[in-house]
Order: sequence, then structure tokens, then C-alpha cells
Amino acid sequence: MQGHGYGQPVKQPPHTAWLVLLRVLFVAIALFSIGFLTWAMMLRLAIVTRRSLDWGLFVAVLAADILSITLLAGEPGDEIHTSAGYFGLFLLLFTLVATIAYYLAADIRHFLQRQQAYAAQRAAQGGYAYPGPVNPYTAATVPTPPTMAVGSHTPPPMPHTPVPRPPLTTPPPQRPAPSHIEQVRAELDELSDYLRKHDGRHDSHESGR
Repeated sequence: MQGHGYGQPVKQPPHTAWLVLLRVLFVAIALFSIGFLTWAMMLRLAIVTRRSLDWGLFVAVLAADILSITLLAGEPGDEIHTSAGYFGLFLLLFTLVATIAYYLAADIRHFLQRQQAYAAQRAAQGGYAYPGPVNPYTAATVPTPPTMAVGSHTPPPMPHTPVPRPPLTTPPPQRPAPSHIEQVRAELDELSDYLRKHDGRHDSHESGR
């Protein structure tokens, strides 16, 4: 079973400023030529839209311009005196005004439809766009929030915060060792005690005799 085929892609329409410039240029050409180059507007419109109606109107405008020029050229002198000359002038001016009105309306409508179709195509392409490749380095460094099961009221575990340890207490300073003078003094005290005891024993021995 085959699916629906994709339509022909719509090209991006030109910028609006460029379209306005072209419209002003072709209208100015028709006005400054007093209607003799009115067919140039319809030629551009037929090339842009590629519609059979616009090609038919281009042929009709070209034929009207040729007929108007022929009737005006058949007038003797520089002024118009015959009904054919007046008809040629009226046909020239009417073709000029009608062509300008139709050219501007059709050109604006055509490019407006192209802009809408291009915007719809971009929106459809954005809707079916596939996500790009995932960068493994970025995916590895981005933390994922904890998820909760459906129907569970247990809050997610909180991150463990390390408790700061108290600073180590310094051992109490040791008492300095006795100096040399204290050692000598202690030895003298012991020696004096020894002599005192020795003298006491000697006296008791003599008295016993």
C-alpha cells in the first residue's frame, strides 16, 4: 500500500521590497510611454504566474496597443480630428488604466499566495522534523532530576550533605625537662640528707660506747 506523495516544494518568494520596486518600475514604464508599453506589465505578469488567462490578456493588451498606435498614426497633422483618432486615444488610455489596476491586483495576490504556501510548508517541515544527534559529552554532564512513580507520595531522596568535622585538638604542651641547675640541686639535697643520717648514726654509736 503506497502512501500519499509529497507535493512540489514551494520556493521562497522574493523580498517584499524587491517586488514593490518591480511593480513601480513597470507601472512607470507604462505611464511614461503614454500607454504604448502597457503590454510590458502583462508580459511580466504572465511569465510570473504562468496562467493561460494572463497570457491571453497579454495578447489582448498587445493587440489594443497596436490598434491604438495605428489609429493615432493615421491622423493627419499633430492634432486629432477624426473619430478613429479619438477612438484610438480612448482605447489607449482605457487599456493603460485597466491594465495597471489588474496588474497590481494580480501580482500582489500571486505573491501573497506564494508566501502563505511557503509558510505552511515550513510549518509542516518543522512538525515532522526529527531531533538531531545527541552529543554524548553534553548528555553525560547534564544531571537528570529524580522521577517519582505514579501514585507514590514519597518525596525523592535529598542529596547527602557532608557534615564538617571538628578540627583536631592539639596535644597539651609537655612540661620541659628539668634544667641542669635543678638536677644539681636535687643531688645536693640527697647528699645533705645522706650526710645528716650518717652523722646521726655516728653519734649514736659513740654514745653507746
